[in-house]
Formats: sequence, C-alpha cells, structure tokens
Amino acid sequence: MTEKTLSNITALGEGFTTEFKRSMPSNLGREICAFANATGGVILIGVTDDGEIVGVTHHNRLKSQVQSIARSADPPIAVETDSVNGVLCVTIPEQHGKPYSFGGKYYIREGASSQQMSRDEIREFFFKEGLIRFDKTPCHNFKIDRDLTPEAWARFAARAHIPNEMDPIVALENLHLLENGIMTHAGAWLLAEDITRYTLTAGVTCAVLRGTTNTHIIDLKNFTGDICSIYDDCIAYMQAKLNTALIPHAHGRDERLELPEDALREAMVNAIAHRDYRSTAKVQVHIFYDRLEIVTPGGLPAGMREEDLGIRSVPRNPLLFGMFHRMGMVEQIGSGIRRIRQECRDYGVEEPVIEVSDNWVVTTFKRQVEHGGQITPHVTEQVPYRYPTIPEQVTAQVTAQVIAQVVLYCREPRATKEIMGVLELKHWKTFRSNYLQPLLDDGWLEMTVPDKPTSSKQKYRLTVKGRKLLAELVN
Repeated sequence: MTEKTLSNITALGEGFTTEFKRSMPSNLGREICAFANATGGVILIGVTDDGEIVGVTHHNRLKSQVQSIARSADPPIAVETDSVNGVLCVTIPEQHGKPYSFGGKYYIREGASSQQMSRDEIREFFFKEGLIRFDKTPCHNFKIDRDLTPEAWARFAARAHIPNEMDPIVALENLHLLENGIMTHAGAWLLAEDITRYTLTAGVTCAVLRGTTNTHIIDLKNFTGDICSIYDDCIAYMQAKLNTALIPHAHGRDERLELPEDALREAMVNAIAHRDYRSTAKVQVHIFYDRLEIVTPGGLPAGMREEDLGIRSVPRNPLLFGMFHRMGMVEQIGSGIRRIRQECRDYGVEEPVIEVSDNWVVTTFKRQVEHGGQITPHVTEQVPYRYPTIPEQVTAQVTAQVIAQVVLYCREPRATKEIMGVLELKHWKTFRSNYLQPLLDDGWLEMTVPDKPTSSKQKYRLTVKGRKLLAELVN
C-alpha cells in the first residue's frame, strides 16, 4: 500500500471494506474473519475512528501476531501486511474458501462493523455461497405413502426413462432424489400433483398485458402441477398468445411463431432450473405488445458473474438440472445462453437482452410489432393473402392470425369440435376461455342457436363484422 492510497482511505473513513484501529485490537481475529466472509477489506492499525493517523510501534512483532491470528481461523485466511507512515495495514483479499470461522464462531460485515452470525444467518450464508443446494435438501412435506401415487410415478418414469421393471424406491434412491427414506425437494417437484404443496412459490405465472406496461392484465394463468408439466404449460401458453404466421407454399403451409420456439424453451428451462426456490417470488412470463419477458427470482448463482453468461454455467439446483438433462429438456449442459442467442440469429430476430440484479434475472425477447404474417385459405402458388391490421386490444387476447384462420374456416357455420380441430386444440376449457369467448365477445362470430347456448346442435357463424373481414382476406 502506498502513502497516497493510505491517505485516500483515511479521508473516506470507515465502511464496509475498511476498519480503523488505534492500537492492536484483542478482537482482530473476529475482524479478519468478517472481512474474509464478505468481499475482503483492509484494517488500519494506528488510525483513530475519525481517520487521524497516530501510528503504532514494533511492526515486525505485530505482523507476526497478525499472521498467526489469520492462520488460526478455520480454514486459515490469507492476509497481507504493510507498514506505511507508522500505520500497520492488514489487507484481507477476497477469499474463495468461505465460510470462515474464528474461535468456533462465524462473523460477517454489516455496514461498518463486524457481527457474529446467528444460526439462521449461517444457514442463509451457506445457501448464498452455494454450499447447500436447496434442491438436495429433504422435503418433509412429501409423504411417500400419500404423494408417490401410481399416476405421478408413471408420468415421471416415462419422462425420466426408468425401466418398467425397476422398483420406484430403488430408482429414486439411485437418482439421489430419495435420501434416507425422505424425498428431496427436487424429487418432490418432479413428482408433485401440485408443486405449491411443497414449495409455495414454485409455480409459474404467465400473463398477457395490454400495451407496454404492466398496468392492465388481459389474461393470467398460474401453473402449479409437477415441474415438468409447468414447463410444458408455459410453452403452450406462449405458443397460444404469440403471433403465428401461416406461410403458404406449393405443398401446403408452414406455421412460423414470431419468436423462435427453441429459444423460448431454453429460456424457460433456464428460469425453472436456475431460480432460487427459497425466494418468496415466482418465475413470471409477461407478454407485452412489444416484448416477452421471462423473470427469474434469485439473481445469478454463487460463483457466476454477468460477464460469465454464455461462457460458463453454474447450476443453482444441480440435482434438478441433471434430471432435466436426463429427460431431454436440456440438450447440452452449459450451452443454454449460447443456444438462445444462436437460435435468435438463425431465426432472423434480435437476440434477447438479459438483465441481472441481486434478486432477479430478466430475459427480454423483442416482439415484431409490425409483424405481417401471411395466410391463405387454399394451398396454391398464387400470391399469398395478407390479413388486415387488427387493433392491439384484440390481438393481445386472440392473435390476428387466429382470427383470420377462424374467419376463413367459418365461411359456413361450424361446430365447436370443427373449430378446435382447425386450431389443433384438444382442451375444451382452454378453447372456450382463450379463443371462442373472445371471438364472440369481439363480434367475429355468433351462435346459430343463441337461445340455447349449450344445444347439441349449436354452431358458430360469421357476424357482419366477420363477413367484412372475410371479404378483405380473400379479395
């Protein structure tokens, strides 16, 4: 340390990384330990609390004492000592063997002072440093005899490629999902009927929002099954709510989602696999008019920096992530961000923006606001038809492509199952709430038997508004 550096430090005063001591303190071990458990720092011996340099003597003896104290920590702490202007400068570099204890106790920096950690703080510290993995901890709420149902096991075994003849308990133990007869949290999430029974905020919330702010929610879904079903539900939700262009060609037509599905899948699996499951927040998917955001609680895992994204991977939940790899949800460990960026480049859309804070990671895909997909009612080689502009408040609920597809199909009255078939939908409730009702409410379709909505003879035909759109589509 130089004289100028010493002068600058004393001028700034004590803080999170700086401690002043008039003389050799009796609690130096505690101070060194606290800095080692934080981001490092410097202790200036021979400086008063207000930054006045008074100096100390016998530096060689004091340096020996400092090194002896640092070595007596568990594990030993590496420190550097310098003598500058009569001040003994003890520098504690950022350490990589956390946590450190001194005299059997753990200390941490809190503001400009050092404090002993409580039991809960020690536990939190271990989690933060990645020394305890939450997905590997026992889930006492999961009861084998109650929750390991034949249906849950069959669903999981098929995904995880478990041999039919293998006993479930043996398989779970070999996969380290069951330890000493108790299910781990990773195992509970994979086998859950309702994941919130075991971890309250482990579900995912998906929403469509009007415009570009979160002030008006148009559609909201909470997914809370097992963790793999939640992933599937989120992908299906994004597919249903994003625009899909119908591209005709000589042999039929291709559907093209406005954002690359593989990139969305990779981003979604990253959010679910790498989130902090101790957080009180959920993973959230927000679909705005101009962008899609995937919000992951917990920030980056211990050992990861923002500049490491796309270069190296440090799974926060390695047991869960390993199971995702086994199930084929992750193609190659450590390649997620690179694959997302490459998929977007290959697809011809902008790469997502990834923003990182202590508590969140937000992945933002820019939507093609001026997207003008193509659609045709026939498989021909003629110039494809282009659907007209439809107001945002409609497309946010039922995309313009869906409206055009249904209008073209319903030139004659159609039954519910027929419309579901052309949209390739299987679930009646999803079709009714997300497609049929908005089409009725917005005046594109009307019932043929309006007095008996549930009639077995009920069909749906175009309104005046719907027929006007049809004329625009085919002319």
